[in-house]
Amino acid sequence: MTPPPIRVLIADDQMMVRQGLSVLLNAEPDIEVVGQAVDGLDAVAKVAELAPDVVLMDIRMPELGGIEATRRITEPRDATVKVLVLTTFDLDEYVYEALRAGASGFLLKDASAAELAQAVRVVAEGAALLAPNITKRLIAEFSRMTSSVRTPLKDRVGDLTERETEVLSLIAQGLSNAEIAGQLVVAEQTVKSHVGRILLKLGLRDRTQAAVFAYETGLVRPAGY
Repeated sequence: MTPPPIRVLIADDQMMVRQGLSVLLNAEPDIEVVGQAVDGLDAVAKVAELAPDVVLMDIRMPELGGIEATRRITEPRDATVKVLVLTTFDLDEYVYEALRAGASGFLLKDASAAELAQAVRVVAEGAALLAPNITKRLIAEFSRMTSSVRTPLKDRVGDLTERETEVLSLIAQGLSNAEIAGQLVVAEQTVKSHVGRILLKLGLRDRTQAAVFAYETGLVRPAGY
């Protein structure tokens, strides 16, 4: 039985961008664009109305920006929608804030149609879009700007077992479950269990937030620091 298509909402204040993304995504057999939003407030309202699986969120929009819209959409504990941030610049400081606000990853607006579709599939499946080196570089770049680590965050690391801490470190380095399993010489299902417990103990939504957490607490440090 064919699974239902991934339902996507596109939030961007530029009509041509919205329409272009809609054409590209609707050409994919497993993706359906169910709506468009012209700003952050509209995006929040459309998520409540249309219940999409994934929101493609522009950062700079009138009325309500993409960061605050992302926070409002992902904040509820029962929220299942994933947010994929769209940006023009590869080292946009606001992207880091969007990841902290609950976004599952980000993509440059000049990405190819194939990259766009795959990004939607990745976040829809509950994985983090951390594979591209540019994402890891961005997280590392803005982690360097943190002058001090917040003590409550550091205390939460102590709730993890030694193996869970090791798995969290590998998540932050962008490794998939299969790659972590290979490195630790354990079954992939065991890694999935560790990841689930890590997210539960730390009160995090997904792997992206786990990676940001690892950098912010100093568990993982950018190369050379």
